[in-house]
Amino acid sequence: MPVSALPESGLPAPGKSRMSPRSILLWVAVSLLGAVAWGVLALARGERISAVWLVVAALGSYAIAYRFYSRFIARRVLRPDDRRATPAERLEDGVDFHPTDRRVLLGHHFAAIAGAGPLVGPVLAAQMGYLPGTLWIVAGVIFAGAVQDMVVLFLSMRRDGRSLGQLARDEIGRVGGAAALIAVFAIMIILLAVLALVVVNALAHSPWGTFSVAMTIPIALFMGFWLHVIRPGRVVETSLIGVVLLLLAIAGGSWIQDSSLADAFTLSPTTLVLCLVGYGFVASVLPVWMLLAPRDYLSTFMKIGTIALLAVGVLVAAPVLRADAVSDFASSGAGPVFAGSLFPFLFITIACGALSGFHALVSSGTTPKLIQKESQVRMIGYGAMLMESFVAVMALIAAATLEPGLYYAMNAPAGLLGTTAESASHAVANLGFTITPEQLTQAAKAVEEQTLIARTGGAPTLAVGMSEIFSGVFGGTAMKAFWYHFAIMFEALFILTTVDAGTRVGRFMLQDMLGNVCKPLGRVTWKPGIWLCSALVVGAWGYFLYVGATDPLGGINQLFPLFGIANQLLAAIALAVCTTVLIKSGRLRWAWVTGVPLAWVVAVTFTASWQKIFSADPKIGFFAQRDRYAEALDAGQVLPPAKTLDDMHTVVTNSTVDGVLIALFVLLVAVVIGNAAVVCVRAVRSPVPLPTTEAPYVESRIAGAGESAEPLVGARS
Repeated sequence: MPVSALPESGLPAPGKSRMSPRSILLWVAVSLLGAVAWGVLALARGERISAVWLVVAALGSYAIAYRFYSRFIARRVLRPDDRRATPAERLEDGVDFHPTDRRVLLGHHFAAIAGAGPLVGPVLAAQMGYLPGTLWIVAGVIFAGAVQDMVVLFLSMRRDGRSLGQLARDEIGRVGGAAALIAVFAIMIILLAVLALVVVNALAHSPWGTFSVAMTIPIALFMGFWLHVIRPGRVVETSLIGVVLLLLAIAGGSWIQDSSLADAFTLSPTTLVLCLVGYGFVASVLPVWMLLAPRDYLSTFMKIGTIALLAVGVLVAAPVLRADAVSDFASSGAGPVFAGSLFPFLFITIACGALSGFHALVSSGTTPKLIQKESQVRMIGYGAMLMESFVAVMALIAAATLEPGLYYAMNAPAGLLGTTAESASHAVANLGFTITPEQLTQAAKAVEEQTLIARTGGAPTLAVGMSEIFSGVFGGTAMKAFWYHFAIMFEALFILTTVDAGTRVGRFMLQDMLGNVCKPLGRVTWKPGIWLCSALVVGAWGYFLYVGATDPLGGINQLFPLFGIANQLLAAIALAVCTTVLIKSGRLRWAWVTGVPLAWVVAVTFTASWQKIFSADPKIGFFAQRDRYAEALDAGQVLPPAKTLDDMHTVVTNSTVDGVLIALFVLLVAVVIGNAAVVCVRAVRSPVPLPTTEAPYVESRIAGAGESAEPLVGARS
């Protein structure tokens, strides 16, 4: 279709295209297959069913959602225009703004958003049974998570790539904007430190993982120069080279582990912290085409390849789901993995697999500064989030296919399980499940670990689950240890890509904030501002990370309990901004697209926050926990996880800080939402649309349409 025949949106006019009979039959078949799979999952009670049904249900739902719902949002609500120049084209500077091939950008965006959440959250949520988590992961991403990512990306792209906090200030007002800027940046630092801590824990004393992850940096630099300088536009060629080098790096890591070079790559947690801080700074200041984008694109091959291989393993081995569909802990709220009832804590725990506020930071950070054509927001924003959701589904399957006795022996706290196989077996029996000391010992021996008891956090459980599925198809029991350590390395690589991209996003946010006070700092082309803001961001999360790596109860360990709720509060801010802009721009009839998810996430996060602040149960409420430890301290008692009276003082301090911070975050988010509501009411009552900060229209000079077009050729690729 020639450009002159396109409507204002740059896409075929709604209602002009018709589905062919073959397409209708295809989508009817997909719908029926997905419906059957959901029916099996919903109706199975008291019997073991195959994990294949869960995979089929998820994939069928994703396919329908992307084909129909995301297309509806793009055409009816957002109306992208491919004739309009994006910030990547208008503001190209070769550092932050750079038109990037949509395939590379999809890889970068997916790698940047897919961190610890979709891996460990669903594993922990398996405590509630596999069905509630599956329903939320799939429905949540379709109607909330992917919608948020796509809409925020579009709005930021139309506003010169502004960060989320600055978008709030520009579109909602100074009061709500100031609250949003403070809340978003503070939460951002916590999220980055938590993600970095997971990487440190995964790579510490692991020469295989450290070598393989480290090698992705020179490989990415090579890819960046190859694609940008040596062979511009050769995306497929560059991809093939990168994949081959990545596979060699993974294989080399296995060789390094058993060689004399192992000691050189066996790093302590504190050394890894310093390496991460240095890498985060460099990745934030180098041109985005040189390191960040190609490294994330390269990591995507590893991420998607491993998850696809896991899906193949599930389809071939067809493991049964050994977890209950809905466990007793869902209603009692007394689960050993995490305390609290299904509502609201299941939704807080799963987080990134369905809806994540962190994604809104990436969608208003690096990605809108790199996108070539407006219509690509559908593939990159909505599509990448569906990919992450499938990662969460596979993580849930890996946990749900384990024997429940082993699952709880790994994820219950050490204070409950004790330190021996015998004490752990007895504690698990008291929970209503069975595992013998011999079985616990053998499970650890099979993956070449000293013990699997109380390996909390979700990551070790996922690695064990993945090794069970992989070894059932590739190599048998003898390969279980290999697959376990491969999964640990995979998790570290998976999460690290969110740290480097997140640091750059944090720099953008800080520049936007300081730019309101000092204009030069707000310019992304001013080198001193780039270096200063990058140093401040890595210094902030690096401090919490270093203290956490040296003190089991300090630094980021102190703030870790805030991760889930803080992340979802970010989503509330993002959806409030989206809803406000839709209403201000005269699209009130479509405001429900983001308004309904906003109402849901506010209900979830505010309920969870209320319980965390006011609950009398010390397993849930921060201040109740503080009172319990303070009373024990007065009596001279030491309660786990504390080991000394000094540790008891630290726990009292940590509980107080967490309670105060969560109350502050909720207050700031309430101010943002309240201010947004005032603006929305004013917009509805106004006879003319209220002004927005959308950038003026500039005709695009880049050839090609959007996501359905042929690859663009030339240096700009």
